[in-house]
Amino acid sequence: MSFLRYISGFPLPEGAATLFRFTLSPEELPVGDMASLWDDLDSLVNTPSSFMETNGARGTIKPKADFDAGDDVEALRKAIEGLGTKEKTLIDILTHRSSAQRQLICEAYQEATGRTLVDDLRGDTSGDLEELLVALATPPATLDCHEVMRAMKGAGTTDSTLIEIFASRSNQQIKALTDVYLEETEKKLTLDLKTEVSGDFSDALLLLAEGKRDENTTVDTEKAKEDAKTLYEAGEKKWGTDESKFVDILCQRSVPQLRQTLVEYKNISGKTLQQSIEGEMSGDLEELLVAIVKCVKSVPTYFAERLHESMKGAGTDESTLNRIMVSRSEIDMLDIRAEFKKLYEYSLHSAIKSDCGGKYKKTLKKLCGGDDDDDDDE
Repeated sequence: MSFLRYISGFPLPEGAATLFRFTLSPEELPVGDMASLWDDLDSLVNTPSSFMETNGARGTIKPKADFDAGDDVEALRKAIEGLGTKEKTLIDILTHRSSAQRQLICEAYQEATGRTLVDDLRGDTSGDLEELLVALATPPATLDCHEVMRAMKGAGTTDSTLIEIFASRSNQQIKALTDVYLEETEKKLTLDLKTEVSGDFSDALLLLAEGKRDENTTVDTEKAKEDAKTLYEAGEKKWGTDESKFVDILCQRSVPQLRQTLVEYKNISGKTLQQSIEGEMSGDLEELLVAIVKCVKSVPTYFAERLHESMKGAGTDESTLNRIMVSRSEIDMLDIRAEFKKLYEYSLHSAIKSDCGGKYKKTLKKLCGGDDDDDDDE
């Protein structure tokens, strides 16, 4: 059994405690030990967070230095309008431009052709590759909005998609999402969400959808102790659980404040807050609150788990795979890759390679940006 230094995708602050983690896959761990991978809280308060990031140095997709939207439009038109669609050209352009550059391409494409690039991609490609290329040609806020709309569409709501998006997005990202929703539907998202979800889960989701999480970066240690005590008394210490206390604190406190609260909670209860939530609650509310706690600790690790879940077992959840690979490609994909390798002992690149096929696989591998398995030849 080997050990790896746990760095959460970032250099550890000077003087921070060194953490260690078992390098066993989830299948090899005894029941209940997967959660223990989240239990290390030392140095959490001072570790950088990608929760508030919208783009940065930890992404795999960078702006093209000598970018010319006109040249790209000409190449795309030849690929689409010629005899047989040249998918390689579509993939090469869309995976080597930043989202902002792709939007300039979309504007220039419509001006030149009178058609939208998204419509032409839908008409000239198909299946999983079509959905992935369309996602790349869609602005981030619009992609989030459409994913939320799809989760709410038809009989039953895909709660896991709503949980992932609202637990992991910043206030600015949520506001941008809700603005697109209002523009496209002429309705407020929160009003429509109320008709789709209910109970404490509804209360929590609606609080998050307001996009009003405190953004103060100053930590109030005494307040953290007070909140930790409130949570302990609302759960572990009493018969039955007062879920509203968990909802109020986890959905409204700032990320730095919640990190300190997680530390104080373990000091009081001897358990992590995640362990208490998993022991006290069930269903969608448990899944949402655990997702919030995980994102407060490490957004990249949360997405590494989500990507693993999307590809494990029989069949692939392509919509989740596409959403995460596209939405995180300019933010923290390098950190997600590092966390994936630490959690599962094989690379994200190799998981994509073994689980997906054809040009869809090639496109995902370009978004992944590289392999973290030394012995893999691709």
